[in-house]
Amino acid sequence: MHGAVVVTNSPVFLSSPMMFRQQIISPSLHHTISAPSSPSTFVQNHASGYKEGRIIGCCDLNLSTSLLSKRKRPARIQIPLVPLSFVDEVVKPDDDVAEMEEEGEEYGVYCKRGKRRFIEDRYFADVHLQGDSKQAFFGVFDGHGGSKAAEFAAKNLHRNIMLKVANKCEDEIEEAVREGYLKTDSEFLKEDVNGGACCVTALIRNGNLIVSNAGDCRAVMSRGGVAEAVTVDHKPSRKDEQERIERMGGYVDCHNGVWRIQGSLAVSRGIGDNHLKKWVIAEPETRIIEIRRECEFLILASDGIWDKVNNQEAIDIVRPFCVGTKKPDLTSACKKLVSLSAARGCYDDKSVMVIRLPHFIS
Repeated sequence: MHGAVVVTNSPVFLSSPMMFRQQIISPSLHHTISAPSSPSTFVQNHASGYKEGRIIGCCDLNLSTSLLSKRKRPARIQIPLVPLSFVDEVVKPDDDVAEMEEEGEEYGVYCKRGKRRFIEDRYFADVHLQGDSKQAFFGVFDGHGGSKAAEFAAKNLHRNIMLKVANKCEDEIEEAVREGYLKTDSEFLKEDVNGGACCVTALIRNGNLIVSNAGDCRAVMSRGGVAEAVTVDHKPSRKDEQERIERMGGYVDCHNGVWRIQGSLAVSRGIGDNHLKKWVIAEPETRIIEIRRECEFLILASDGIWDKVNNQEAIDIVRPFCVGTKKPDLTSACKKLVSLSAARGCYDDKSVMVIRLPHFIS
């Protein structure tokens, strides 16, 4: 499979399309019929409001026998026009979807819904980016306040980044990624919908690993079995983030052990969050690493994992599934991490992607 965007209300979902459609009629069609005041009269009261009328029935006892004999058929019944409201395609993006998994070429991914009614995480993977088997793009997107921002980022961030990369020199890749993030954020804000998303992405190109993040999704690499944090979480508790927010006229406070911006959001960067955009910026931090033999695999995961599992634990759990084995099972490795986080009491959505790196050595 060359690419996958997990956006559960689009035809691209896991390795095969999943879409739930149904036709519904607006509740405004419900109406009541009152009992007739006489055998020849009945009244309709419609929720949408149409005029009541008298309908003559052939069984009306007040009609004379002669009148009935002259009539060949009952009078035409006038049926009022009802304003029907149909939704010809109702997509149920998240109902009944408790988990998502996929084993792709050189990667595996697993997402599991937390205590919320809908899963808000999304992911993207393309291991043959622009037709090059040595070029790839991966991303994990953790939505908050709904899934709209995560869904939008999963569909558009890689495209915007690659458009910028095409117009930059090789030593300007970091700036291209930055511009791609900012463009995606700007486009999403124009959608005028609520919510936001934390992002962590990995662009693999020319033997280099270009990892970026905005928010508290994190990337951790195994270098010979030793965990190496490739990103740093963007949280209001970070001193430099707090100082930036305060310089812009905002404030950071801590309640029940959680640091928040304006007493609201617990992350300081991400896509969306229009109501806090002055302080919650979409500008990513990026690190570029040359992929060498000791670079075994990369883990991209949402905070639903990292809140309960530390970096080295994650590497130790994943490594037996993808290093020194003839049949790597990356999805099972992802499931192990999710299960551990859940067992330790995480109620948030949990998303993990594991990417094997040796294939991309130039």
